Amino acid sequence: MANSAWSEKILQLLRRMNNFYLPGSCRSKCWRFEINEAQVGWILPHVASLLTRYPEVFSPPHRGAVSLCGSLDSYEKRSEAVDAVLQSLRQESSLPCLKGWRDEKYNVMPKFSDPPLMWMERAATSLFGVKRRGVHVNGYTVSDSGEVNMWLARRSLTKQTYPGLLDNVAAGGVAAGVGIKNTLVKECEEEACIPAAIAEKARPVTNVSYTYEDEDGVFAESQFVFDLEVPPEFKPRAGDGEVQEFYLLPIDEVKELLATDDFNPNCAMVVLDFFIRHLFIEPDTEPCYQEFVAGLHQTL
Repeated sequence: MANSAWSEKILQLLRRMNNFYLPGSCRSKCWRFEINEAQVGWILPHVASLLTRYPEVFSPPHRGAVSLCGSLDSYEKRSEAVDAVLQSLRQESSLPCLKGWRDEKYNVMPKFSDPPLMWMERAATSLFGVKRRGVHVNGYTVSDSGEVNMWLARRSLTKQTYPGLLDNVAAGGVAAGVGIKNTLVKECEEEACIPAAIAEKARPVTNVSYTYEDEDGVFAESQFVFDLEVPPEFKPRAGDGEVQEFYLLPIDEVKELLATDDFNPNCAMVVLDFFIRHLFIEPDTEPCYQEFVAGLHQTL
């Protein structure tokens, strides 16, 4: 693929994954989601309308915001009250994303460094536009001559999201009460059978963040990215059924794949960041270099 065509494909990917910030998005119509006067997300108008049926949990929309009632004054009270509402709405057909209920809890807080204010079922987070955090691992090898190859995973066809597409060697959401490093080790072991002794050598290198909207709501996501150089003789294996198979590919081939529809979009962003940091994409030769960097690191 010609350089200009490749660059345009990457720009399209970044615009898609940051479309919440673009003119014409739903952002101007959304209500802020607030807890204790701190914004923790964005609520679409049709969701805000449904929440008015639960006045004991959500205050009526006011001055651009939907807030949790002040009587819900603890992590446990907020979490249990909101979960009861979601369990009720789950029985209806008005919110299709709740059909993908996972029984996974994500913490809700304004910033990652803040104490969590509540937990929320993962499948519901897009309804409230709360920040979702994950861990992604770039697994790669370096030959004696310095040639870099990257391990990619092919997602299982039974995955709820992006079935059958290419993925990082390991990735997963950060569940409530679980740390970043523990998530890293857990996902490496479960998805790719990478033993802890190897996974713990992964280096935290950056954070890729973006916000997009689709028919299921607002997805404000922040990915903690790790680089993991694995021994040339090591081969990841599918562990928990979330991966069909793994491929070890040359960097040039991975770069071409980034501009196709065969890649899970947020994983493509993580790999793009790897290329920039490892100088496979440089400002003297990539005219869209600044746009690439900006698109990978949007403020949530």
